Amino acid sequence: MRDKYAVLMTKGKEHYQEDDVLTLDPIKDEFKLVVHNDNHNTFDWVIECFVKVLKYSTVQAEQLSYIIHFKGKATVKSGTKKELKPFKDALVDKGLSAVIED
Repeated sequence: MRDKYAVLMTKGKEHYQEDDVLTLDPIKDEFKLVVHNDNHNTFDWVIECFVKVLKYSTVQAEQLSYIIHFKGKATVKSGTKKELKPFKDALVDKGLSAVIED
C-alpha cells in the first residue's frame, strides 16, 4: 500500500513531504474476538473469565470489562480464526457473548 506523505526528521522537527511511501498492509487473516455487553454476567465473573481463559492480568481484565460495559462491546483478542476459536468457545461456555469478527 502506498501512502501519500513521507515524514522527514530535521533536527528534532517533523516535516511532511508528498511522496510515495511504502506502508504495511494489515494482516489479511487477522480476525477479532469481540465480547458484547449483557445484563446477566457480573463484573467479577467477566474479569475471572478473562483471567482464566485469556490469561490476562486482573487489571487488564477489569479495564476490558469496563470498556464492554460502557461501549457495549470490545475486542479482547486478535488473530487467525483457528487461534481465536478455542478462546471464543471457552468464553461462550462460561456464558459470555463472544463472537469472531472480520
